Amino acid sequence: MKKIIQALIFFVVATVAAPKIHAQEEVGVGVGVDISTPPPELPDYEQPECPGDGYIWTPGYWAYGDDGYFWVPGVWVAAPEPNYYWTPAYWGYENNYYRFHRGYWGPHIGFYGGINYGFGYFGNGYVGGEWYGGHFRYNTAVTRVNIRVVHNTYVNRTVINNVRINNRISFNGRGGVNVRPRPEERNAMRERHIQETRAQARHQQEARRDRNQYASVNHGRPSNTASARITTGVMQIAITTG
Repeated sequence: MKKIIQALIFFVVATVAAPKIHAQEEVGVGVGVDISTPPPELPDYEQPECPGDGYIWTPGYWAYGDDGYFWVPGVWVAAPEPNYYWTPAYWGYENNYYRFHRGYWGPHIGFYGGINYGFGYFGNGYVGGEWYGGHFRYNTAVTRVNIRVVHNTYVNRTVINNVRINNRISFNGRGGVNVRPRPEERNAMRERHIQETRAQARHQQEARRDRNQYASVNHGRPSNTASARITTGVMQIAITTG
């Protein structure tokens, strides 16, 4: 009996001390994670050069692991299909929790919380480049490209003047970026999506295994902030939203 009572006491203490985390199914995108503490600010870093034609910039973000928030480096990723764009992941403050919304590929950019990730992702849409005739064209005004390697480029500096959000806030909602989805973003969220590639998932897992990527260790200043490309194999999983 004494051992049973001790076990019950241990269970209660462990339950109270544990962080408030629970997974939920996020309609049309995947599994979301809810946390009781906000993610750190976005680190300031430089974008590596685009490695070649057809690569799309996917900005870095804070994910959550066993030891708290960890930074997933921004990286250039080969688009899984022509004419598909990347909608970044983001955190949103909802029902007293910070909920993680996974990124995805789609014909248009969906809502990513109004977060200013930089490099063309200034809060809504993407102005770092565009698809034209089955090829991706890069806007060198906001994207780092070696024009001797990548030849499909153009310059549009007006998009820089349109940037109104200039902060490092990493979540949407109360205390963060307080914006709601636009009609075009809602439409994009209902389109056919492709989840992150297997290579992107491995990229996140590698960051999760690196202790130096955790905010509890680096105090919001990760040592590895961005990568030129993912070298592992890729596989896409198509999902349809309704």
